[in-house]
Amino acid sequence: MLKDSLEVLFGKHGFDDYRWIRADQIQVAHWVRFKCMFGCSSYGKKGTCPPQVPAVEECRTFFAEYKEAVLFHLEKAVEKPEDRVPWSREVSQRLIQLEREVFWSGYHKAFMLFMDECRFCATCAGSRESCVKKEDARPGPESLAVDVFATARSAGYPIEVLRHYDEIMNRYAILLVE
Repeated sequence: MLKDSLEVLFGKHGFDDYRWIRADQIQVAHWVRFKCMFGCSSYGKKGTCPPQVPAVEECRTFFAEYKEAVLFHLEKAVEKPEDRVPWSREVSQRLIQLEREVFWSGYHKAFMLFMDECRFCATCAGSRESCVKKEDARPGPESLAVDVFATARSAGYPIEVLRHYDEIMNRYAILLVE
């Protein structure tokens, strides 16, 4: 299947703002894992977040097994912090369905990284072993030590640290394809 056919699938699922990138443009950094460990309230509480995910070097090796990726740009402003969760859940449901359709199209290595931590369940079981949505749960890029700021900027996309929830978020999901 050609890129054109995949791009039709992207549009079918409502993803029109994306860029094809080389997988080696995905920047992996130890500092990202440290930010998860010392700054994220989900650390140790979700089955798709550290420490439930591979070590940074293993993540780097994983990305090296791919040649191409798609960086999906998703913009959103929310009025209240809690408005982000339902939006993230809805986007993740569309992303996982897209991953499946890319897989069914012959890309057996298709793998999606959500734009956020997995939010399918209101309360996470806390481990991959106990996960009730094992087939759907995916990590966000930061869980796999991806420096989303550097990766997005290298693709020519905007991304800044936000001070308030009502500012427009520039979020990024990554589809690895081969």
